[in-house]
Amino acid sequence: MATAKPKTRQKPAAAAPTGKAAVAAFLAAIGREVRSNRAKRGMTRRQLALASETSERYLAQIESGAGNPSVSVLRAIALALDLPTAALLPEAGADTTALDPILDLLAQVPEGELPALTKLIEARVARPGQADRARRIALVGLRGAGKTTLGKKLAEYLGWPFIELDRVVEEDYGARISDLVEMAGTATFRRHERGALERVIAADAQAVITTAGGIVSSRETYALLLRRTHTIWIKARPEDHMGRVMAQGDFRPMAQNRAAMADLMAILDARRADYARAQAELDTAGNTVEQSFAKLLRLVTTLLGLERQ
Repeated sequence: MATAKPKTRQKPAAAAPTGKAAVAAFLAAIGREVRSNRAKRGMTRRQLALASETSERYLAQIESGAGNPSVSVLRAIALALDLPTAALLPEAGADTTALDPILDLLAQVPEGELPALTKLIEARVARPGQADRARRIALVGLRGAGKTTLGKKLAEYLGWPFIELDRVVEEDYGARISDLVEMAGTATFRRHERGALERVIAADAQAVITTAGGIVSSRETYALLLRRTHTIWIKARPEDHMGRVMAQGDFRPMAQNRAAMADLMAILDARRADYARAQAELDTAGNTVEQSFAKLLRLVTTLLGLERQ
């Protein structure tokens, strides 16, 4: 008679973390989402507190992970950031199972080959005319990088229209951007910005366009800009950005903020990955306007193939 084999005890599957540690990690993740999205929009904590009707002290606690916001508070913050509430929840999001094989393949692609791969994907999924950049040059980046100065010189050199998207919005709305945001909110400004960009693209096949630094906070608008213009990230050192903005007498959005440089660094960190999606980059740090313009002209010549004319 065969002896029965002793039963092997099954090792229990690892359970999802629970208890205080899991709650603390969840709240910390919410805080990071709030802080990152606020920085991407260039909003100070005070501005977000006012827009969401939340105390600045409580907002600081939420961003640090020490606060446990109610659904209504989180909704108010999300509305002020022009986001769906679920976007601030780290466990939220659609099922990405179908994308997993693609993401696995992308992880194996060398970083230097990603821009070329992006163009192949664009060509595969874009509708006819959707990715037609024509001869539109768009300059993006933080305030103080030199977008306006270089944009005007480039437009004059090429004999093309120079279009500041903020000025188009102001003409449409009949008031300054700061007044628009104060009276109607950031979400309304972003809608005006998207409409202005659509009209500029429809009207001008060749133009030099400068945008607000926070255009990257609107995924759809920024995607449109990347598809329909040759986009160049104008960048500089944080201290250069700060010095140039102060020299212009314009200290938005760091006004009355003792941690101005820390805020500027947070904004840059939150936007860097989006700015880096541009077709080209131009670092103006340590250069004169003439030196930076010479670099810009070389980039534009390459992007538009002007050397072959």
